[in-house]
Order: sequence, then structure tokens, then C-alpha cells
Amino acid sequence: MRALVARAAGEPPRVTEVELPAPGPGEVRVAIRAAGVCHSDLSMMDGTLTPPYPLVLGHEAAGVVVAVGEAVSRVSPGGHVVLNWAPPCRRCWYCAHDEPWLCARTGSPATARGRTRDGARLHVTLGLGALAEQVVVPQEAVIPVPAELPFADAALLGCAVLTGVGAVRRTAAVAPGESVAVFGLGGVGLSVVAAARAAGAHPVLAVDRAPGKAELGAAAGATEFLVADESVHRRIRERTGGRGVDHALECVGRADTIRTAWRATRRGGQVTVVGMGAADDMVELAALDIFHSARTLRSSIYGSSDPDRDVPELARAVLDGTLDLAPLITDRIALDGAPAAFARMARGEGARTVVLF
Repeated sequence: MRALVARAAGEPPRVTEVELPAPGPGEVRVAIRAAGVCHSDLSMMDGTLTPPYPLVLGHEAAGVVVAVGEAVSRVSPGGHVVLNWAPPCRRCWYCAHDEPWLCARTGSPATARGRTRDGARLHVTLGLGALAEQVVVPQEAVIPVPAELPFADAALLGCAVLTGVGAVRRTAAVAPGESVAVFGLGGVGLSVVAAARAAGAHPVLAVDRAPGKAELGAAAGATEFLVADESVHRRIRERTGGRGVDHALECVGRADTIRTAWRATRRGGQVTVVGMGAADDMVELAALDIFHSARTLRSSIYGSSDPDRDVPELARAVLDGTLDLAPLITDRIALDGAPAAFARMARGEGARTVVLF
């Protein structure tokens, strides 16, 4: 089967033939129908993260079950599913304390599965490797969804939408009338904008370094777009009575953006880091500023969500029209176009590209 494979950090990925094993006990084979091009995959390619190679990219996808191994009870062939890159074990301390997004048994950047055609041991991103025609995954990594849900929309529920909506609803708990600034308008950032507007936040200020993202932000529900520069925190304060926003959600994962979000937030406000950054990109804040500002700085991993509970809820919202994902998808391509899509992402262009199989 064909898959998008990265062979070394800094090298462009290539579509190549790979071999996957048959599903074993408790495993499921899924034919991928749609997969998102996500920034976390870019981090696997450019050296921000250091996974083993060769690596099948992709972790945000939806498809149809084509085969199951022994002892599989969760799904059956023909079922439509969303892939979950962080299935909780339901047994560790975090799961037992209702924090499945922090499960002690998830989070490995890559898992060994299958081989390349030349016999090299193959790895798959976040246990999935979803930019491929098919995947073989544990049954806990698939979430059944209604067959009428479009595959492109379903794919986004597995990462960008679950992460962005969860950051607003569950991590930050944005309330009606509160002010919000969103830094970074990729697929996750636009999901944050849409969720903030749906929560009744006002104003919802969208911030990005690319002026061309203004239209995308407006379509997602932003009340105003601001170009990111050294003065953007002051302009945000001007629009919020001089105080700063109640909530700043940083969807880039860079130290300088986190500091800007901190400076744009009012005393007593909340800064939520949604973007995943590099291990050596250090955030420095003055001890006096931390004390005096009384702000809260925290992260949102996978939207502080339980995918088994929240993905079906989001699917219902898409089907009943209360969640519109159209503004998030800027390009629909075939698998052969994925390397160019990652190049566009690296340049900050567009929002979410979806590969359709």
C-alpha cells in the first residue's frame, strides 16, 4: 500500500510503498478515506521532535473498518470511524482521576509497525501513521461515528477540532461575555476561534503573522483580525479597556508567542498554551510579573478531552449544523500532493489541508 514516509529529519517526505501486518488480537485495519495535514506531523519532519525513522506521517484521520482481529468488540467491518492518537488505558492514576488526556501510557511519538518494501523496520506517527491508504491500530484507537458524517469533517474531529474546541470548553472554560485572543490561525487556532464565538465570548480577537489569514478568522467567527508584531499586545489592550483579554489561547507553540499572549492578558486572566513547542525554546517571565499579574499559565493537551465521549458529541454538532467546519478546510488534495502541503504549512499558508483517498 502507499503511504507518506519521512526518512530523516529535514528531508521532504515521499509517497512510497510499505507493508503492514494483518490485524492481530484486539487490532483493527482501517481504510483511510480522509486525513488532515497537521503541524505536529511537520514537527516530526523538521527536527522539532525526534522520532525514529523511517516514519509514516499522519495522525488525524477517518475511514472505514475493513478487517478486525480476534477479540475485537468495539467495531465491525463496514463501520465508519475516527482515529484517536491518544487512546487512554483507563487504568493508570490519571485515567482513574478523570484526566484521560494525561494517560501515562500514551504520548510516544512513534510506534514500530510494518516494513518498507526494502525491508527496513517501519514506524508510524503517534501509533497511527494515518497518511496512508490503510492503517492497523488497536481497537481503542478507533471511535465509531455516524456513516452520514462526511469523511473530511470526521478526520478533523480526531485532532484539530477536538484540541481547539476542548481548549475553549474544557481547559479554559470560556464563559459568555469574556474576551478572548487567539494566537495562530492554523486548523487548531481556527477551531479555537469558532469555539470561543460559540461560547458567547466577545470580543474574539484573531492574531496571526500572515495578513491573508484575516478572511479565515472572520469566517470562523473572529470579531477582529490583528497582524502579529511587536506591538500586538498593546493593540489588544486598547480593544479591552486597557486591561487585556480574559483569555489568551496560544496555538503556535513558540516562546515569543507565549510571552506575547501573557502580555496581552489582563491581571487575573488565563493564558492557555495549545501549540506544541520545542524542548529548547525557553519561556522567560519575571518573578515579580508572575506575582503581580496573578495570571494563570497552563497548557491544554488534546483539549483536556476524553475522545470516546467528545468525538461523538462533536460529530452530532456537525450533523445538526451547530458546528461548521467548512472555514477550517482550505485545500482538498490527493496523497501525492501531501509533501507540497507540508511545505505550504511551513510557510504559514492556509489552514487545514485534507488528503482524500
